[in-house]
Amino acid sequence: MQKFKVSLILALIAAVVSTGIFPPLASAQKEKKPEEPKADLKRVISRHEAHRLPYGGTLSIVGAPVGSITIEGWNHNEVDVAAEIELHGPTNSDLDLLATVNNFAVDVDTNHVRIITSGTHDKKYMRQVARKFPKNLFGLPWKVDFHIKVPALTDIEIDAGIGPLKLSGVEGAMRVNALQSDADLSLTGGYFSGIIQRGAVTVTVPARSWHGLGMTLQLAGGTLDVALATGFSGDIDATVLRLGEIKNAYDDLAAREGGTSNPRLLQARAGSGGAKLSFTVGDGTIIIKPLSGPQ
Repeated sequence: MQKFKVSLILALIAAVVSTGIFPPLASAQKEKKPEEPKADLKRVISRHEAHRLPYGGTLSIVGAPVGSITIEGWNHNEVDVAAEIELHGPTNSDLDLLATVNNFAVDVDTNHVRIITSGTHDKKYMRQVARKFPKNLFGLPWKVDFHIKVPALTDIEIDAGIGPLKLSGVEGAMRVNALQSDADLSLTGGYFSGIIQRGAVTVTVPARSWHGLGMTLQLAGGTLDVALATGFSGDIDATVLRLGEIKNAYDDLAAREGGTSNPRLLQARAGSGGAKLSFTVGDGTIIIKPLSGPQ
């Protein structure tokens, strides 16, 4: 009889549990993990300012981890900076807080303008200015898009993250370091030195000669298009280090004396020669072609 009562009680408990009124003990003991905050809201902050910079001065820019940088030369002795800062966060109060750290500062000297981006990506900076910053706001997406005008004769220093890069109408000493960029470089002179990790890069030389010391551009992986003006005179070095090839579609480009011409190495001369433009790609393709359209 006793065994019958025990069996009946167990059967009743099993029936109640199966109805879902009382969840099984193991499930009841599991605690739900709090959901991670989602960056549902977006805010765009616009900034614009101008600063005097004489011809022959220097512009340095440290960009955000993500964002575009456009720099173009003009006939004014000042730097014009227009920027849009895009923030993402769970609430408006979180966006207010993010706006205090995800920003940029402009430092102006007699002949040097420095633009330095700061934010949650910089752990050293955050330890200095915002030690108690909420941890759940680190890692949320944000970016800064810069559009900058500088005197045509200006030295340029760019440290960029991920995003498009456009540089045109400037002749000076130019240095570019970017993580990943679809870069558009339309230049006629100065000395250019650039390292881009990955991307699709276009170099356009709309003049018949390079006015300056030359160009050195290194691309770890991607495609590099070089468009030369009709009648261009200069020396071209192109190298593909590993996988890929060089495609030469510029008819006036021929291997110079003592140079080499094969699918992965080209040492050539256009016209009567001149400043050397040197291009290196780790893995990818280099295409050299004529510039179409008016010149």
